[in-house]
Amino acid sequence: MNTLQVGDKAPNFKALDEAGNTVQLSDFAGKKLVVFFYPKASTPGCTNEACNLRDNYEVLKEKGYALIGVSADSAKRQSNFKNKYEFPFPLLADEDKAVINAFGVWGEKKFMGRTYDGIHRKTFVVNEEGVVERVIDKVKTKDHAAQILE
Repeated sequence: MNTLQVGDKAPNFKALDEAGNTVQLSDFAGKKLVVFFYPKASTPGCTNEACNLRDNYEVLKEKGYALIGVSADSAKRQSNFKNKYEFPFPLLADEDKAVINAFGVWGEKKFMGRTYDGIHRKTFVVNEEGVVERVIDKVKTKDHAAQILE
């Protein structure tokens, strides 16, 4: 797993969101962008994380941040997740893992003694010039907005 590091240029990704709209890095030129990767829509940890960001969305926006959530779920699953919890930010349906691989968050995981490949829960803060400013490796799902703002 070759994860992007602080100082790396963010990849010029292009993917479809939950509604079928094309979202790309250039859409956020001149803005601070939070790209958060999560393993699976509608699971407890991912729901806690996304709801915490939703609940703090206005504060994040006031600080100049735009947000994008990314997982390998289908557009339908992302759409259901977004609608159920009323998320004000797009969720990318990265089924081919192009964005996931570009940021380097796909790799070996261990859970309950089992080893498998999957998405690592990580968040990247990209500055106005498109450079990774911060990488949050240990995401606190119930207090993620505070991690971003610290």
